[in-house]
Amino acid sequence: METLAAKIAAALSRRTIGSFRVTARRQEKTFPLRSQEIQQRLGAMLAARLGAKVDLHRPELTVFIEVLYGGALYFGFEKIAGIGGLPVGSSGTTVSLLSGGIDSPVASWMLMRRGCRAVFVHFHSYPYVSAASKEKAIALARILDRFQQGSRAYLVPFGDIQKKIVLTAPAPYRVLLYRRMMVRIAERIAREENARALVTGESVGQVASQTLENIAVVEDAATLPTLRPLAGMHKEEIIARAKTIGTYDISIMPDEDCCALYVPKHPATKARVEELRKAETALDIATLVAQGIAHAEKHTFS
Repeated sequence: METLAAKIAAALSRRTIGSFRVTARRQEKTFPLRSQEIQQRLGAMLAARLGAKVDLHRPELTVFIEVLYGGALYFGFEKIAGIGGLPVGSSGTTVSLLSGGIDSPVASWMLMRRGCRAVFVHFHSYPYVSAASKEKAIALARILDRFQQGSRAYLVPFGDIQKKIVLTAPAPYRVLLYRRMMVRIAERIAREENARALVTGESVGQVASQTLENIAVVEDAATLPTLRPLAGMHKEEIIARAKTIGTYDISIMPDEDCCALYVPKHPATKARVEELRKAETALDIATLVAQGIAHAEKHTFS
């Protein structure tokens, strides 16, 4: 305790302190002093050395003490909040449908924080539109890779698949049929990656395709669970989180989202599963899924 008090006093020698408190935590429970005893003894020693009083309720400074395994003692004067959560991969692997927008990167990050390793899947309509969407997806995946490292991203060309849907399906159902096809392709990738769930950035009621009815219609095409960590979040909350993790500035850059290609003027907002299944009878779903998988580009980050 004397050595520790001397080092703390030396570290504070250039600061004028009127009041302080000591907060101790023991990871090593065999340490001869209990946390409260450390606080009392060290507090008395520091009060004498610093000429400051102990204030347990509103101190100017808190001295944090950590007793680690092996009896190592650490001290500090500030705590900085980290991300928190669980170790990377401890909860298994998910496939995250990554658009170029604000929401899906945040949704991916939130599941990564819970120990899920994310495999990213991005759908684009290049060359029918510019390559901006592809470039944004790669940039977003690179930022998210900082939180798990060794990420994989699949870029799936979707323009030709959309054309076939447009030629056969009623216009109001196009966007929902796009999303159902995306789910099927993402699931095929999930099985190759041994992933146990899909992740989307959907927030209830945020856009026309995210009504409860439409969410149910899209999920009908899935066999894996679909996780929606943003379901109840307000847009401003999502934006704030995007700024925190560093994806916001890239997400707001202009691009051409694949779902905006051939979008109808009046998309269905309360579709029924039976109607979508009937509309899909004119599509060769297995061939379209195989087509998307066959032409997907795979990127690995290191």
